Amino acid sequence: MRTSLLSTDNLIAHYGDFQALFGINFDIQESEKIAIIGANGSGKSTFLKSITGLLKNNHKSIKYNGNPIGKSNPDVIAKLGISLVPEGRQLFQSLSVEENLMMGGLSMRTGHWNLERIYELFPILKERSNQNSTELSGGQQQMVAIGRALMSNPSILLCDELSLGLAPIVIKDIYKILPKICDEGVTVVIVEQDIKQAINFSDRVYCFQEGNISLQGDSEKLTQAEIKQAYFGIEEGV
Repeated sequence: MRTSLLSTDNLIAHYGDFQALFGINFDIQESEKIAIIGANGSGKSTFLKSITGLLKNNHKSIKYNGNPIGKSNPDVIAKLGISLVPEGRQLFQSLSVEENLMMGGLSMRTGHWNLERIYELFPILKERSNQNSTELSGGQQQMVAIGRALMSNPSILLCDELSLGLAPIVIKDIYKILPKICDEGVTVVIVEQDIKQAINFSDRVYCFQEGNISLQGDSEKLTQAEIKQAYFGIEEGV
């Protein structure tokens, strides 16, 4: 059996006395596309924060290439090859588009992605490279956030709420780009409230509910009734 590229074993997370995750078991193989769905407050973003070291955990509860990283700092995890596109983009407002992108390269990992490749992926960003990031539309800011994450040359790209606050046509354009990123050998995990987008993009789905995994399976095999019950905790006909 192959070692998972990334896995969690009984992952628990707290904010002070509040427990947000209750024993999450998760795995992803190289080149897989995973979607994590669930309502607000279900623990999706907390899960990504745990993986990226923003929340510390039991050392052995998170493994990357079989090695425990649960207590590692965010900069160490970025250098290993795990990069996050955070919810709400979180760009550096005082920096230009290009300066924001260059911040992603501070991990000094080598690979396919550099400034030229990012501009090929998102031509509009080259046109606006000297503009302040605050002058961009929401969709363009999301492109900068994705480009910044790719500049670290990750093996795993974690995307938190890609479609949040974006117009449907912009969401469609963003999801057209993701397969191109996957074709470069990047393994992608998306956290998404748009169930249709999540299902269409992914190979497998995990549904979170109140800090637990309520459903997991192959995207093409899960039924709407199963997803509805896992997402809302409502059985069909109730």
